[in-house]
Amino acid sequence: MIKSRITDLLGIQYPVFQGGMAWVADASLAAAVSNAGGLGLVSSINAGTEAVRAEIRRCKQMTDKPFGVNVMLQAPNVDEIAQMVLEEGVKILTTGAGSPYKYMESWKAAGIVVIPVVASVALAQKMQSLDADAIIAEGAESGGHVGENHTMALVPQVVDAVDIPVVAAGGIGDGRGVAAAFMLGAEGVQLGTRFLVATECTVHSVYKAKVLGASDVSTIVTGKTLGHPVRSLKTPFSKAFARMENDPNASQEEILAFGSGALRRAVQEGDNMGSYMCGEIAGMIKAEQSAKEIIEDLVYGAEAVIKDFGKRMKNKL
Repeated sequence: MIKSRITDLLGIQYPVFQGGMAWVADASLAAAVSNAGGLGLVSSINAGTEAVRAEIRRCKQMTDKPFGVNVMLQAPNVDEIAQMVLEEGVKILTTGAGSPYKYMESWKAAGIVVIPVVASVALAQKMQSLDADAIIAEGAESGGHVGENHTMALVPQVVDAVDIPVVAAGGIGDGRGVAAAFMLGAEGVQLGTRFLVATECTVHSVYKAKVLGASDVSTIVTGKTLGHPVRSLKTPFSKAFARMENDPNASQEEILAFGSGALRRAVQEGDNMGSYMCGEIAGMIKAEQSAKEIIEDLVYGAEAVIKDFGKRMKNKL
């Protein structure tokens, strides 16, 4: 059984987080992951503050296990979300797209476990100085908003730079990836793309079909020229977006307007002109499974890989 400081800190059975994917991570998915022994997360990007509050309350009804909320720090309603999670008694928060320094004092005073997502060593060290409880080091292989550093290089450098537990994210899709993350010094893993095809995930069936039909070269990163790179599946939308951002005659306002609402359209409508955010490991995913089956495959797969490696090394000595 894989245990770590992360399982002890959060009171979860397995050190496996489900990513707090915007418009995707609702109570249905979060509760299923938590009930399966991992850490489910509800996204704070879901039709406004009160809609997120409703999902938190629904998740409480669906599980008695620990779950958390992912706070998108660049959201226009982030101040409301930061206060609302206090009102709802949320015990675990992950944060993304910036620094949560503005809210740390009130969150920590309420006894909330805060685990920021970082894409660099400098930001990891800054989060530790703000009294973060752990760090999620996310490599550019992941879906959605990405940084420049990749998981294999980022995770060990973050592990060496901080004393708090590190959770690895980006490019992890099966037990081999989980085992590799632990070999790099991580004490937990976070996955988003694999959970897109969980039976409890409520994204449009077209979204799931696109993930299941993906290959190793099915994703593209757009938005670099705007300072907000995003990895998604190659679709008519993402290809058009890439052309626009490289067109000197297209203004930033036009490009942003073209992309507005694209993720929601993909998640809720299966629109071909939606943004199907997805990580590079999509090509490894071949079947829809329950959250429980996914977590068991990850954990038991990692244990088998580590055990087999130990045997092979012993035989060579």
